[in-house]
Amino acid sequence: MPIPLVNSIASWFLKKRFHQIELFLKYPNEVQTELLLNLIETAKDTQIGKKFDFASINNYRTFAERIPISTYEEYHNIIERSRNGETNIFWPTPIKWFAKSSGTTNAKSKFIPVSMESLEDCHYAAGKDLLCMYLNNNENSQMFTGKSLRLGGSKELYRENGTVFGDLSAILIDNMPLWAEFSSTPSNKVSLMSDWEYKMQAIVDETINENVTSLTGVPSWMLVLLNNVLETTGKNNLFDVWPNLEVYFHGGVSFSPYKDQYKKLLPQSRFKYYEIYNASEGFFAIQDKNNSSELLLMLDYGIFYEFIPMDTYGTSAQKVIPLSEVKLHQNYAVIITTNAGLWRYKIGDTVRFTSVNPYRIKVSGRTKHHINVFGEELIIENAEEALKKVCKKTKSQIVDYTAAPIFMKGKEKGAHEWIIEFKTHPEDIHYFNELFDNALKALNSDYEAKRYNNITLNKPSIHVARKNLFYDWLKQNNKLGGQHKVPRLSNTRDYIDELLKLNT
Repeated sequence: MPIPLVNSIASWFLKKRFHQIELFLKYPNEVQTELLLNLIETAKDTQIGKKFDFASINNYRTFAERIPISTYEEYHNIIERSRNGETNIFWPTPIKWFAKSSGTTNAKSKFIPVSMESLEDCHYAAGKDLLCMYLNNNENSQMFTGKSLRLGGSKELYRENGTVFGDLSAILIDNMPLWAEFSSTPSNKVSLMSDWEYKMQAIVDETINENVTSLTGVPSWMLVLLNNVLETTGKNNLFDVWPNLEVYFHGGVSFSPYKDQYKKLLPQSRFKYYEIYNASEGFFAIQDKNNSSELLLMLDYGIFYEFIPMDTYGTSAQKVIPLSEVKLHQNYAVIITTNAGLWRYKIGDTVRFTSVNPYRIKVSGRTKHHINVFGEELIIENAEEALKKVCKKTKSQIVDYTAAPIFMKGKEKGAHEWIIEFKTHPEDIHYFNELFDNALKALNSDYEAKRYNNITLNKPSIHVARKNLFYDWLKQNNKLGGQHKVPRLSNTRDYIDELLKLNT
């Protein structure tokens, strides 16, 4: 299809969709309330709907008073019943698909329900919106002249009791519309290979001769793939391989630790980066402007949002609030109710609002991925920003890292212990540590207070990881693949002790 025609069709869809987006931008809270009531009405005859008498709920306050906040552990039994073929438990239409996730806080597998409604009205709708927003901001884009290199999960799909489970990316690829498959590379056959290491080279071999114009995937794993591309081709940068490459759509982990490395692989200022925020449970937010670090919260994907201020999270003073009550620059745990039958469900992520008109956010971390053993409330956002500043000052580059507490013993004070794998090492790790400690103090007043005169915390302890330590750890734990991530911060020593043993 000629590119002017493709762009004309995309423009038509763009204008049509923007009318709907303008509706939730102008009336966000009304759109969310209407969506909630529609979800309740749709599910009123399910087992959960009857248990909580959905038929009599006609406002948010009643909904919030009647239905408890839930975690995966509390959903586990009814999800297992659904996976065994039982229907109409928490959503009226049959749930055929379950996104398998090990999570990022423990090794236990989760099976997140994916309904046809969430596939079409959330995940695929978001994919189209992402393209619409990008094209709206870049009218001269030639993205559709070539293909999108997608890097998804490594697992195949498994069928059991009439239901199917696997990585969310595998489910999306398996259900992908034909137009999307034709515009993507590698082929579905390669994308769904289960052996991650063999698959990586297969992707390289299949894509280096394609006209790749965009990239999509998790930054850590995409970086491994792109370095393999350069190693295989012997080229200096990716534009020598794919001269028409123009944008990278990324999500899953913070991009900050990887940005400088990407700029070396993609050394042209015209190249764009677009962030997304999605998970097995749904697609939540999209970067809607060029060169922005903020994400527009998408309010009409069949997801109703609530939030818990992190300063009271898990305490007797915990309070759950709707979108209309959030405030700027506070850290919130995210609670969702979805068109796949998750009701007031904790997804484990935290966000900060950078704007409330419209609602824009930054993902700040995980409710369980922080260190708060000594009252220091160190979140991933603090760690990422501190590492970014120190790497710039020391001209170093990081591949991966993790951190955990050193617990107090007798008169010994506590500390934070870090393992950092560098691509480019700092000249002096002790100087790096000093800068890092000071950067954390500047970013986090609670951490600064605990570090004052070593009153509670000693200076961080940093171990330099050997090459490929984190890759080997993921492989050892059968977690190689685009959807698996290295745990960044933990209140326990489970991960770091395993890594320290491997770091020889």
